[in-house]
Amino acid sequence: MGAAVTESAPGIVDAHHHVWDLSVRDQDWITGDALAPIRRNFSLADLAPEARAAGVGATVVVQTVTVPEETPELLALAEANDLVAGVVGWTDLTRPDVADTLAALRELPGGQHLVGIRHQVQSEPDPEWLLRPDVRRGLSALADAGLAHDLVVLPHQLPACAEAAAGMPELTFVLDHLGKPPIARGTLEPWAAAVRALAVRPNTVCKLSGMVTEADHATWTVGDLRPYADIVLDAFGPRRLMYGSDWPVSTLAATYTEVLDAARLLTDALDPAERQEVFGGTARRVYSL
Repeated sequence: MGAAVTESAPGIVDAHHHVWDLSVRDQDWITGDALAPIRRNFSLADLAPEARAAGVGATVVVQTVTVPEETPELLALAEANDLVAGVVGWTDLTRPDVADTLAALRELPGGQHLVGIRHQVQSEPDPEWLLRPDVRRGLSALADAGLAHDLVVLPHQLPACAEAAAGMPELTFVLDHLGKPPIARGTLEPWAAAVRALAVRPNTVCKLSGMVTEADHATWTVGDLRPYADIVLDAFGPRRLMYGSDWPVSTLAATYTEVLDAARLLTDALDPAERQEVFGGTARRVYSL
């Protein structure tokens, strides 16, 4: 993979990770042999030593399932642990009472840590799900509440993301995992054109996350990732790009440190101030950490 570039900025922000306990609820998306290694419990106690050792001073924990009970649990986790600075939770954006639900979440223990809402748009059969009137109403409630909307989508859904962002300039849209480009296949288009069209919207941000799991898990190199990282670096710029580990999903392909080292190498052409944006400044600003 090559030598890691030293990160000089203190207090790296890992803007994307998960936790889950299978004894509390199933993670029904963890199916098949390829995902078998992560079909077990992952807790903040597992992550914290690795994160601290890597120089991470704050994290954002992100929802994994579309059930209302998970978000209060993540808020309580943030309240009890100084490592977790933000929570991207879930709520049903199609419900007419979204605003009331968001207000109620903020009244819970740890509610002040709620920074965004995410829905598994990648699982929606309608590629224009984000443009539905009921969804747009929910997104408007997020904007009114000062929250961001994390986008977990597939490349064919990116055009709808761009249209949604254009129609709601008051809401910040955060693209998770670069929009899941086909890194393992080594192809750029049509993903590259679609992600550039999204980046034209100033209210969009991209997470430098999830790349190793879109690459070949066993053989990936930084060179495999670089064309995709270069495109989002050029399209969004450092002030609209934030690092995320995507732990523990990332453990399918790499250790926590290897993911961070890869991100450092992929941003090695940036100056120190720009690197500080990617590894902390953008996340702190966008999520008001």
